[in-house]
Amino acid sequence: MPSRRRSTRTATGPAAPGPAPSSPAEPSPAERYAASRRRAAADRGELATFRARLDFPLDDFQVEACAALERGSGVLVAAPTGAGKTVVGEFAVHLALAAGRKAFYTTPIKALSNQKYADLARVHGSERVGLLTGDTTVNGDADVVVMTTEVLRNMLYAGSAALDGLGYVVMDEVHYLADRFRGPVWEEVIIHLPDDVQLVSLSATVSNAEEFGDWLATVRGDTTVVVSEHRPVPLGQHVLVGDRLLDLYAGHVDPTAPGVDPPINPDLTHLLRRQPPGDRERRGPRDRGDRGRGGHRPATGVRPVPRFVVVDELAQAGLLPAIVFIFSRLGCEAAVQQCLTAGVRLTTPAERADIRRVAEERCAAIPPEDLEILGYDAFVEALVRGVAAHHAGMLPLFKETVEDLFSRGWVKVVFATETLALGINMPARSVVLEKLVKWDGSAHVDVTPGEYTQLTGRAGRRGIDTEGHAVVVAHGALDPVQLAGLASRRLYPLRSSFRPTYNMAVNLVAQVGRERARDVLETSFAQFQADRGVVGLARQAQTHAEALEGYAEAMSCHLGDFGEYMTLRRAITERERGLARTEAATRRADVTRTLEGLHAGDVVEIPGGRRAEHAVVVDPGGKGGFDGPRPTVLTTDRQIRRLTVADVGTGLRTVGRLKVPARFEVRVPAARRDLAARLRSRLDELDLTPAPARGGGRRAERRSAAADDAELESLRRDLRAHPCHRCPDREDHARWAERWARLRDEHAALVRRISGRTGSIAAVFDRICDVLRTLGYLTTDESGALRVTQDGGWLRRLYAENDLVLAECLRRGVWEELDAPGLAAAVSTIVYRSRRDDDTEARVPGGPDGRLGRALDAAVRAWSELEDLEHGARLETIQPLDLGLVEPIHRWAAGRSLDAVLRGSDLAAGDFVRWCKQVIDVLDQISGAAPTARLRTTADRAVTALRRGVVAYSAV
Repeated sequence: MPSRRRSTRTATGPAAPGPAPSSPAEPSPAERYAASRRRAAADRGELATFRARLDFPLDDFQVEACAALERGSGVLVAAPTGAGKTVVGEFAVHLALAAGRKAFYTTPIKALSNQKYADLARVHGSERVGLLTGDTTVNGDADVVVMTTEVLRNMLYAGSAALDGLGYVVMDEVHYLADRFRGPVWEEVIIHLPDDVQLVSLSATVSNAEEFGDWLATVRGDTTVVVSEHRPVPLGQHVLVGDRLLDLYAGHVDPTAPGVDPPINPDLTHLLRRQPPGDRERRGPRDRGDRGRGGHRPATGVRPVPRFVVVDELAQAGLLPAIVFIFSRLGCEAAVQQCLTAGVRLTTPAERADIRRVAEERCAAIPPEDLEILGYDAFVEALVRGVAAHHAGMLPLFKETVEDLFSRGWVKVVFATETLALGINMPARSVVLEKLVKWDGSAHVDVTPGEYTQLTGRAGRRGIDTEGHAVVVAHGALDPVQLAGLASRRLYPLRSSFRPTYNMAVNLVAQVGRERARDVLETSFAQFQADRGVVGLARQAQTHAEALEGYAEAMSCHLGDFGEYMTLRRAITERERGLARTEAATRRADVTRTLEGLHAGDVVEIPGGRRAEHAVVVDPGGKGGFDGPRPTVLTTDRQIRRLTVADVGTGLRTVGRLKVPARFEVRVPAARRDLAARLRSRLDELDLTPAPARGGGRRAERRSAAADDAELESLRRDLRAHPCHRCPDREDHARWAERWARLRDEHAALVRRISGRTGSIAAVFDRICDVLRTLGYLTTDESGALRVTQDGGWLRRLYAENDLVLAECLRRGVWEELDAPGLAAAVSTIVYRSRRDDDTEARVPGGPDGRLGRALDAAVRAWSELEDLEHGARLETIQPLDLGLVEPIHRWAAGRSLDAVLRGSDLAAGDFVRWCKQVIDVLDQISGAAPTARLRTTADRAVTALRRGVVAYSAV
């Protein structure tokens, strides 16, 4: 049957200004007859039965989508947050049970799966509803199973018997397929689901829903697209300036349909333009209304409102409960503390008692000693005051407690990071954004219209509030025109992030063969969009080419070839950077050798600030681990320190000796006091005249590498001799040349994208197959067809992001001799990703020469060889190993306390639990896929060792 797509769109708000519309035409007799047939069918079908048990009427878009489902069509529903999309998913569950078939309800995150499981179990009974989230299995053979999308993908590749009788799959938050890390899983599921399964896709309002629907119709058959832009609760837009809450738009603008470039509230504009006395005189006439870099207005005199004042203003305006989005974990915690310090109290005595009771019941499973480490008392104190934080660094149990209390209306204000915007049902009367800029992991970037829509979508509780409120806190860089652009553009495009993986390749080759696999991948949404996007890219490339000609003309110099001159400048910069890196490495090596040469009793001078610090070595510490030696010293003020290469800085020198008692105990205050007194006396006897600096001082020493480099000096001579060096407009030419170089690189990348668009996904798949054949996971049989080898057979069961590195570590046996804590620590390097760049080397239990250290070294070598192989195949899929979690995971798996694991690190409890569960997930895969029985047994033991205490807790 040919694929078909039906599309309906429900708009909202009054029509745009213009000529008065003509009266709607009367429907024809045929149209009236068809409408009556649809109403009659709805009154006697399963939709009528479903509606009868609801205590609220269905909206038009819900009826349309449910009717399409009952007709046998697949459905894509795109609607705002809080509009009630999940009702369509629940109707799919109802249809499955009524027909005696199964329904799977998939979500992107475990917390949302837990929440949906509880909702469906209340309606259909816990005996008919199951839950599968990787680390939690409840009634997995039930008629209705809620699961994360990855679980369903794994079922499809494994050919699980659980798929027998499957009739409906609901994919909640399907717009998550744009996520660059996990998004490809959604497309894998959509492509590989059996043809007779009806698919229900629930999405946020995206601007290309019809395009997505066209693709669904191509790969899944008959699909109805239902788009609703109507918010069930209207959303007002406001700005908080000091203690004044002002509307964003001018009074005559309808905030639910502001249109394009809506006029701004003049009172708001006036307040934001006010400047401190004296500032106006410092700015010239050209500065008026100018914008700085990135299109923002320069800083004004508006000062940010303290967070507790924001809470007070919301309370006085009757806008609680509220979610305040702060794009920082530390900022969320600081906001709670500021409210407590300011004496904020938003709850009644009865609510406080209820809050304490719920918190105690939920946290009863956590040992008291762990509660103390987790800051339980401060957490509860904030809850009973009606405020709380919510971010990924919190213990999952604490986050769930906050969600529960907020949904009950007892907690009034939650300071949250943007992760709260993902699916969890926590509607509020108002949503506050402290800033419109966030850190994306590499730079501070503006909040996009799609992100603004997602964040503010929680404002307005259906059936409770007549209006929701989005509030932005005024600050110096706030541009109301930019804010209006964010608030009025509610839609954003859905872009595929699909890419083939090694695991996907071996599974597809095993199931359908290479040629059929290429055809399957050509049906991906990524390829669908790529084929449609070539025309637009070609137009953009032409624009680039014209701009490059203009830039080249602007940078031209009448004295010579300015492009050649800029090549010399860039070569000098690169050479200077390379010399600086080499010199820094040399200094680090010198410091390491100095630290390794220390002995107990050495009196050392530690550089730092204006005055050096002196100390005596009490424990040289040996060669240390990956971060070098870490000798323990006692300072003159009785402080115990462990020196690292980073602490020593520009160098450390030994100035004398002092006898240290053989049984000196650093934990005994009296021993520290006596030794520090002897150290001070010894220093009085020593000549502490600073050693003469080599080469005329530190500045000269730092410059010596560059000054003595022949290549650098040659480049500088060539630069000075170039004719353009004498041009009076040289720097103007240089600025245009830099723009030309940046645009040239962008243009080259764009041309590569265009040339690689047609068949791009299949081409990547071919290169992945070539790598797998080189490594022996695939082979060619007598007929020339690709076949999966024995090694490839267990690669099929490894679904980690770094699947090939994991497979190579297992195949090479680099983890074979590890015990359970060691294996858990080694696996953490596969899954862990540090939140920020950290140059300090991780500490490895047993040191680099121990069993774990050798295993990690072998794993790094395997990764390096694979990276070289990928580079030759023009692939970039594998990620570097990250050793940052090795020591905490090893300690936890070895039975250490939570205090011992978290002490001295910046690892948050919630992050630790989350990473532990991901390590457990991979260990579970190893226990079923490892090539030796010994390693499979060790993996099982490692899972048991990790799954205890706070890691073992589950809300289900």
